[in-house]
Amino acid sequence: MEPFIRVDQYNFIGRQARNLVNAHATSNDEGVVKVVISLANERVLALFPNITEEQEQLLMPIVSVDDTEKAERFLSQLKPYVIPFKVTEQGIKKLFPKVKKLKAPAIEDLDLQALCYLSWIDYSSNKKFIVMHSNGKLTGIYGSYDSLKQKGICAICNGYEEVGMFLAEKKGKVQGTFTKKGNYICRDSEVCNQNITSLDNLQEFVDRIKA
Repeated sequence: MEPFIRVDQYNFIGRQARNLVNAHATSNDEGVVKVVISLANERVLALFPNITEEQEQLLMPIVSVDDTEKAERFLSQLKPYVIPFKVTEQGIKKLFPKVKKLKAPAIEDLDLQALCYLSWIDYSSNKKFIVMHSNGKLTGIYGSYDSLKQKGICAICNGYEEVGMFLAEKKGKVQGTFTKKGNYICRDSEVCNQNITSLDNLQEFVDRIKA
């Protein structure tokens, strides 16, 4: 069976599994637990409108998750079917032709099955780079990044994490003028990726910056 689960969907499934573990650990009401199980199953299957019987069989064990060990085992069985983030170093360089001496991370060092988007900070220039797939194509943005050294809500993952202000500069309509667009986003993109359970916020953020 070919990989069919996006990283954000895998994260969503993981969240449902954790909800089940929590329900079993904290509720003595069998009816409440059954509702949580039913909701988790429905939400997971709803991620895949055109699911095949074989794919459904792979996902069905979620209803049996009742502790952390079973949750981890279930998720480990799904991991081989997660679609890896598709990117090459050459592809990254093409996204940022105006950036001299681009210092992109080595692809072989990345867990591509854990990336909804690729991001890194070039500390020498204090620039943060973001690479993602949009409408089937690789796209990228970059801008200055100033860490707040405190927690806040990330515009990309909506998690409460250590954030900083990302600001991208763009030429204005009047010659010689510039506009800046940005928002608070996670400093640690690995944590951010783990928090993403839908690509909507990521897409909206990049669209807003590029507009």
